[in-house]
Parts: sequence; structure tokens; C-alpha cells
Amino acid sequence: MIFSNRLKGLAFTFLLAVAALQLQAQDKMLTMEDAIINPALQPENLRQLNWVAGSDDFTYVKDNALIRGSAKSTKHKTILTVDKLSAALQAAGAKEVKSFPAVLWQDAHTMVLNLQGKIFNYNLKNGKATIVTSYAADAENAELDPTKQRIAYTKGNNLYVSAPGAADVAVTNEQNEAIVNGQAAHRSEFGISKGTFWSPTGKNLAFYRMDQTMVTDYPLVDIAPLPAKLNNIKYPMAGGKSHHVTVGVYNTATKQTTFLKTGEPAEQYLTNITWSPDEKHIYIAVVNRDQNHMKLNQYDAATGEFVKTLLEEKHAKYVEPEKGLYFVPGKNNQFVRVSERTCFDHLYLYDTNGKEIRTLTKGDWMITDVLGFSKDGKKLYYSATAESPLERHFYSVDLSNGKSTRLSQGGGTHSAKLSPNGNYIIDTYSSQVTPRKIWVINNKDGKVAQTLLTSKNPVADYTLGEVTIFPIKADDGTDLYTRMITPPNFDKNKKYPVVVYVYGGPHLQLITNSWLGGANLWMQLMAQKGYIVFTLDPRGTSGRGLEFEQETFRQLGTVEMADQLRGVEYLKSLPYVDADRMGIHGWSFGGFMTTSMMLKSPDTFKVGVAGGPVIDWNYYEIMYTERYMDSPEQNPEGYKNANLLNYVKDLKGKLLMIHGTVDDVVVWQHSLAFIKKAVDEGILLDYFVYPGHPHNVIGKDRVHLMRKVTQYLDDNLKATPQQ
Repeated sequence: MIFSNRLKGLAFTFLLAVAALQLQAQDKMLTMEDAIINPALQPENLRQLNWVAGSDDFTYVKDNALIRGSAKSTKHKTILTVDKLSAALQAAGAKEVKSFPAVLWQDAHTMVLNLQGKIFNYNLKNGKATIVTSYAADAENAELDPTKQRIAYTKGNNLYVSAPGAADVAVTNEQNEAIVNGQAAHRSEFGISKGTFWSPTGKNLAFYRMDQTMVTDYPLVDIAPLPAKLNNIKYPMAGGKSHHVTVGVYNTATKQTTFLKTGEPAEQYLTNITWSPDEKHIYIAVVNRDQNHMKLNQYDAATGEFVKTLLEEKHAKYVEPEKGLYFVPGKNNQFVRVSERTCFDHLYLYDTNGKEIRTLTKGDWMITDVLGFSKDGKKLYYSATAESPLERHFYSVDLSNGKSTRLSQGGGTHSAKLSPNGNYIIDTYSSQVTPRKIWVINNKDGKVAQTLLTSKNPVADYTLGEVTIFPIKADDGTDLYTRMITPPNFDKNKKYPVVVYVYGGPHLQLITNSWLGGANLWMQLMAQKGYIVFTLDPRGTSGRGLEFEQETFRQLGTVEMADQLRGVEYLKSLPYVDADRMGIHGWSFGGFMTTSMMLKSPDTFKVGVAGGPVIDWNYYEIMYTERYMDSPEQNPEGYKNANLLNYVKDLKGKLLMIHGTVDDVVVWQHSLAFIKKAVDEGILLDYFVYPGHPHNVIGKDRVHLMRKVTQYLDDNLKATPQQ
């Protein structure tokens, strides 16, 4: 399979590196608070590390002061303390600030600060702050325009724009709360993360208008007040009515809004919204409800008229555009787009007539991020999995010939930020044994210009288990990456219980060559308690290309389960694994997988803990479910086979199910239906809820959650700490 020629070398490198890490370890043991919420045990970082606009300078916050450096010099200096900033802000009408607010840059000498319902400029030359504009205190989804003079925000279901020296303008005035403006549409699928899109100069604002009047209300109950309060949300379930979305364009000069004529059918997905550099056109990747046909359409921003379809992409299973267009600097008629048409996300250069000029990247690996262009527009910088699906590196590609050059150094995971001038990259790096390093990289030769941070090992004083990453084979020969953590003072002559941590769904990769192999400290805590902790990324997960992901199409929980069972087979082949003491835990899709394993392979695991589990895909939202399963009408057999209510009677082991009572992602009805079916079938299980929590239990309550999970595993697997 892909990268198989590198697997042995990678595994050997990981083993050597981890052995070195173990030599550093001491004798401290983790508490649950340490594992979940102790920031001191996370790798050191540079707060608010960002490039300064129009320069090769950067700033970061340290000891409540703003530090400035240059890519061309190793000298860093304090340019502003929080006390001095607070005094200037108070003189401009703000309240006192005691910690550094988020910093944006207007230019090399002007900071932009968004706090206390106001936008402030702070001039480094004269040390004065001024109010640019203010906006409503209860504003949400605020987004500054490119000039950083206006701000778009939502209040309730309407959209507003605030500008200097003028009253806030209500862009929309919808009385029906089911019609939502300026917020992320399509339940944030297709790479959608926001609902407003400023034009390059800030003269116009494109925004989503989402009509949910046809979508069924779904009840959530807030138990904090007395009596409890009903909170209805709009939740479009698979096979049901989907919301209707249009795109408005608000002109800040005329204060008029024009809607793009995106046409019928109304149940379609408007994704990857991109402005042309001259602000005359808007490009939208329009995806049909079946999600197997995408049209890249051009619209006139002034009139809303459809101009043309530049290109189309179809797939027998699904297409999923997640990134907009990247226009080449100085060329309004050329752009780079990301397409998965060859089964791997790659870069293609097009003109605005829809003609492909050049394939820029190719191979059995994926583009994971587009960083930006060089100042002259001749090169594009990107991140990819070209070295290994376990790693992320960054590269430059020459637009004239498609030649790529790797710039990142060192095997592992690199996260890159391109400087405004395109000359340098801030590289935040980690590997399985490297907590964090931050470098400034020169884009001309890829050499390190300077080191900004070398994080110490935050768990050097703790006794940790050994982490190994290695592949095993799926039933069709596909390499599946696994991670195994063995207890400290591991003895191959002993028998150990196992906890399998599982997710297994799309858009997530658990195993990477990053700090601790992508594991968290709870897993290390479990290793300290005497467990082997095992994780496998099955077919259907991300980072391996379209064919790998689409193996699960129309049969969620089937191929993924087969792959997990291959992992179990491997574990059982090890003489130090106690096959009679195996447990499994996962959340969300991982909760679905945990429950599936407990029901469909009931003799495999003695105990399972399923959090926020999908039980019946009929109850899950349209955009996600119909991509991977088609609709219930199109795929009744697939929905039936995946419906865990049909297997409740087969439960043998101990199962704890956990759910947040106001979960708006995997609604509470999933696990409640499971309990009802268990009662009907006379099947016993354990159940726990987190009142007032949505899909994820976070904050201090997460310590409680993981104590609950751990206690349940301990009670049923009876692991004892290793001495």
C-alpha cells in the first residue's frame, strides 16, 4: 500500500526515539487532574505568535508584554507592556485590561485590538490608542473587514455592520427566528467555518442566509431554571427536509443587498465562497444534495446574475470540496484550486474561463493546507503528507512548471505560517519525542533562520509508558497504522489488560508522528495503572486519500469494525496480552464504534464505555450522514445494518453509555432510544448523563468524566498499578 517502503524505517526510528525518551523519565505518577487539565504538563508555547503586517517581523506575548523580533535578526525586544497598553486604552475610553488582548496588525506600526465591544487602534510610535468603531455588547460571530475599519457581526438571527463614525447598520431584519443570517451554514460541513465573507477591500460583504422554516424543530431542555426551559433547535435529520441557503451581497456604500441567483433546487449546498480580486465576481462550489456532483459557478457580485459554470466534478460516491480558490497575486484571471479528483487532494492552476493551465502537484499523498503565495506570485506554499501519512511537511511549488521543493526539516509534524511578504515561514514542529520547537525558516533555501523556542519535555519527571507506532494489515492488505502504549517497567513475561481507544470515523486521524504519537496523557495514566493502551486508525479515517476514506461508503461501522478486529487479532497474538481482560472506549463516532463492537462482536471486549454515541443514523444530520450513507430511502439496508438498536439483545459484556443532556450534535435521543430498547429486551447496561453539557464534556467536568470512565474500566478489568 501507500508508503510501505518507508514503514519499517519509520517504526525503527520511533522505537529508538521513544527509548531515548524513556531514559529521561523519572518516577512521578500522573493524577487525573494532571492528565486532563494541568497546563504545566503541556509543551511550552509562544502565546500569540504572529507575523506583523507588511513585514518580516513577528510578535508574541511573554510575561504579559509584547515582544517583537525580525526574521532577519535574532534580537528580540519588548515593545509594549500590558500596563502601558491599559493606560492608553483607558485614556481612549476603555476599561482596564490586566492581560494582553488578541493582537492584529493594521500595518507595521499600528495594532488593532477587539475588546469590550470596541475596535481600538494602538500606535506604537506615539503610544496612543483610539477608538475605530464600537458594536453591540451581545454581538456574536464578529469579523473585521480587510481594512480593519468595519466589523460584521450577528445578533440573534440578523446581521449587522459597524463602521467608524456611524450607527450600526442592520443588514438584515428577519422577524422569523428560523431564518438565520451571517452564520455558518450547512452545519459547518464542506470546510465552512463562518457565515460572512468580506471582499478584498472591504467594500462589500457576502453572507449566508439560511432559511430553516421547513426543518423540524428539535427539543433541548435546559434544567437550570425552575421549571426547566424548552430550547428548540433546527436539526435536519437524514432523509428529512434540509434548510435552504442563499448568498447575499451587501454594499457598504449604498447599504443595499443583492442576492446571488444560485437557482434550484433549493436543497443544495453553497460552499467554498471566494471573491475575485477585483470584487466583481463571487465563485461558489455548488454541491447537490446527493453530494455526488459539484459545479464551480461564477456570479456577478453587483447584479447577482449567474455568469457561468467553470468546471464540474462528479463521483459515484461523493465529492467534498473544502477549500475555496486561491487567486494568483497580480493575475485576476488565474487561480489555484484543491481537488480530490485523483483520489488525493492536489493543486491545480486554472484560468477564470475554467481551463486548466497546469497540474501543480500529484502523487499518492494529500495537500493538507495552502499557506499562500510568494510576493511576486511565482510560487505557492503548501503543507502535505508527501513524506508519510503520519507526518506533515511544507513545500513551495513553482507555478510555471509544477516543481515542488520541500522546505521543512526533520521527520514529524510541521505547522506553518507564511510571512506577509512570503519570504519566511514560522514552523511549529513536534515529533513523537519532541514536545515543540518553533523556527523561522527562510523560504529561499529552507534553512533555519533562527530558533524561537525549544520546549523542555514537560513530563520528564514522570514515569511514562513506551509508545510505538507500527502498521498491521487489513483483510485486503491495506496498511493500518496503530499505536501501542505499554506500562512503565513493562515485563513481557506478565499478562496485561488492554484498553482500546477508538474513533474510526471520517475527518480524524488519531495516530501521527507528533508529540507522544498523538496520544494524550490520560492514555499514559492508564498505562501507569497497568494497561496496554492500543489505538488503530481504520479505513474511513483521514490522511490517506479518497479510496481509503470511501471504503465505508453506505456501510458505516462495517469496514471500520473489521479493521478494529484485525487490531484485536494482533493484540491476542502477543503473549503478554490478557485476551480475557480487554476494554474499549470512544466518543461520538468512537461511541458508535464502541457500541458496535460490544454488540456485533460480543465476545471480544469484556467492557466498553461509549460516549455521545450515534445509535441510529436516521437520527443524525443530513449533510454528514447522506454523504457517507446516502439517504435512508436510497440505502435502507445500509441504515438497517448500522442501526445498533437491532443488536441490543446481543450485548454480553459490561457497557457504560454516557451522554450530555443538551447535545446538539449527536442528540440525546440516540442513547435514550438505546436504553428503551435495552429495557424492552431485558438487557442490563449502565448509563450516566452530564446535565447541561453539549456534545463534549469540557472544563473541570472533564476530570469527572474521565474519572468515571477510568473507574468503570478498573471495576470490570481489575487492573492493578505496576510496581
